[in-house]
Amino acid sequence: MKHRLLILLLALFPAIAIWGQRAVTYSKADSIAIERLLAGGATSVLHYARQFVDVPYVAHTLEVNDDERLVVNTRQLDCTTLVEMATALALCARQHRKSFGDYCQVLQQLRYRQGRINGYPSRLHYFTDWIEDNAQMGIVTEVQQRQSPFTAVQQISLNFMSQHPSSYKALKAHPELVKDIAAQERALTGKRYRYIPKKNVRNTAELRSAVKDGDIIAITCNKKGLDIAHLGFAVWRKDGLHLLNASQIHKKVVEEPMTLGEYLSKHPSHTGIRIIRINTK
Repeated sequence: MKHRLLILLLALFPAIAIWGQRAVTYSKADSIAIERLLAGGATSVLHYARQFVDVPYVAHTLEVNDDERLVVNTRQLDCTTLVEMATALALCARQHRKSFGDYCQVLQQLRYRQGRINGYPSRLHYFTDWIEDNAQMGIVTEVQQRQSPFTAVQQISLNFMSQHPSSYKALKAHPELVKDIAAQERALTGKRYRYIPKKNVRNTAELRSAVKDGDIIAITCNKKGLDIAHLGFAVWRKDGLHLLNASQIHKKVVEEPMTLGEYLSKHPSHTGIRIIRINTK
């Protein structure tokens, strides 16, 4: 009994290991889960996202170290970490990379500016920054059609993190970093992106042509100082477009039973959706 309990504790307790030049915080259960998934041979991002359905929603899972390190947590997810995890798995599978070390390398590339960890500000905190950086590296492409249903334009205006440093563990502990975050906010402020307003998120041939299964959906909002309110993956059903997401409402990863149009209508601060496509080459 004691032996089995020790094995369970070792599987769940976070550890820090060095993969190449990377210090990674993870549990044995995480590395086993990642290599098991990659051994299956699937390449669809939706396939990987669906493997985490019912995993509990937990916020702030990346804020576990005093210094900035790559964190892998397959047991607790928020909307961003679900998107990053499923995307990293799909990219690894398409490149025939199947080790936990391979996965850590790809995840770091997605999560940090130009794939390099250099303190807390090097993490891509705002999703517009995440899109821009990963697009520069050729990993994703944001759909920016000038015709319907992309009939609205979001002009970015960011200051939430620098104006609310006490809400962030690292900024509260290291107020000297606020100036770096504020500089990143200024660099993005004023940029403009086309998006699909929520009135256009309906079950139409036009929307089905514009949004594909497995696209990353970034929900735009009118909250002061923010760009994106929530993330997930596009899933088409007969009744329309749905969202596969780590849901704070359901407290777990779900494929929303209601259509995305219905979902958006229940959130007055949500204004529409930006569409980000994972490149296949």
